[in-house]
Amino acid sequence: MTAADRHVSDAGTLDQTGAGDSEGYSRGLSPRTIQMIAIGGAIGTGLFYGAGGAIEQAGPALILAYLAAGLAIFVIMRALGELLTYRPVSGSFAEYAHEFLGRYAGFVTGWSYWAVWVATCMAEITVAGKYVQYWFDIEPWITALVVLALMFAANLISVRLFGEGEFWFSAIKVTAIIGMILLGIGVLTIGFGHAANPTVTNLWADGGVFPNGFGQSLLVLQIVLFAYVGVELVGVTAGEAREPRKTLRKAINTLPFRIGLFYVGALVVIMSVSSWRNFHAGKSPFVEVFQQIGIPGAAGIINFVLLTAALSSCNSGIYSTGRMLRTLSLHGEAPSALNKLSSRHVPYVGISASAAAMVIGVIVNIISPDKAFAYITSVSTIGIIFVWGIILVCHLAYRAKVARGELPAADYRLPAAPYTTIAALAFLALVVVLLFWTESGRTAILVGVVWAALVTAGYLALTRLGKESATK
Repeated sequence: MTAADRHVSDAGTLDQTGAGDSEGYSRGLSPRTIQMIAIGGAIGTGLFYGAGGAIEQAGPALILAYLAAGLAIFVIMRALGELLTYRPVSGSFAEYAHEFLGRYAGFVTGWSYWAVWVATCMAEITVAGKYVQYWFDIEPWITALVVLALMFAANLISVRLFGEGEFWFSAIKVTAIIGMILLGIGVLTIGFGHAANPTVTNLWADGGVFPNGFGQSLLVLQIVLFAYVGVELVGVTAGEAREPRKTLRKAINTLPFRIGLFYVGALVVIMSVSSWRNFHAGKSPFVEVFQQIGIPGAAGIINFVLLTAALSSCNSGIYSTGRMLRTLSLHGEAPSALNKLSSRHVPYVGISASAAAMVIGVIVNIISPDKAFAYITSVSTIGIIFVWGIILVCHLAYRAKVARGELPAADYRLPAAPYTTIAALAFLALVVVLLFWTESGRTAILVGVVWAALVTAGYLALTRLGKESATK
């Protein structure tokens, strides 16, 4: 029996009971926790903070950009959901790449996803240090180190503690967005607050829907797409979710509602309460709206939410990287020590190794936070496009095997596949092409080429070592 066959067998029996599986994890993530992780995965600093620059660049067309990217993300998640229904395992992206595309694809996918979250967490702990400076005069690197230590400890103790932490982090973010939307609706309908000329006509009256041209609206897609980084995290939780097929299916099915409410809904309200010309890069549009409405301490409230978003991202990063390293180790593509589990069924060695790598972010934060982090976060930029693309390609390969009768068809299927799968791949390819038109995008492409060379060299070295060991 092959590794893939063994996983299929285990998934078909133990996964249904929720007791555990051959991976050795404890199914400590309840449906309530998975749902909130899924919600939180679609909300981050990209919306709370980065949307200001995106609004300045594209105006109201940003709403259409979020709709288009959201549709592509939904296709990606439905494709992932079909694969998870077929075989729910932790480290799913690398597992499916191994099974359908070969060892090299699995190796590159696993290490790339690990790098995405390590880089993301490095950036987030640095940002957390800047947020804390709003209240206290503390060096950012000190806060970054404390945050990393706290999230590391929480993940080390148990998966349940990680889940509870992520539940409450997500609850704060969700409450903030819903509160802003309700206040905005109140301003537009009842008229309270101090906002100047709040009206839905702000969405088209000030320069039209595409005030800076269609080209700028296209270029903003790359910013928008990366704001969705994290939605795929539910796939990593498959090995530790109770009733994974039922729970993950529900989490994915509610994705359009979450995108519509938290992204599209929030942006519609923001740009209705105030003209898009009042929002700028480097300033949170949420702070601007709360201040215009007249909410006392608006900057402090949003600063707290931004800090929460950073903590949430780092928490998720440590969780996912630890699991991905263990998946790679189980395939013989990372040191064997990384597959060890603690008595609480936590991959403590993988978590420790990932956290140690993230300490580089603290060091870089001391030396040169601005220039160096532009390159570090570029790994996340190009890496997540690759991972999402791999999910879609694996889905195409799975469907081809189903069509040939080699694998059973899942009862949870992506509608209109393979056409929707191909369309989503084309969308990701478009974003890659758009990267060449901006300086930050070109940096991402360059870093992606360097990263591809590094992981390929690592794979070739691993293959050579394997052959040498086999001949001894």
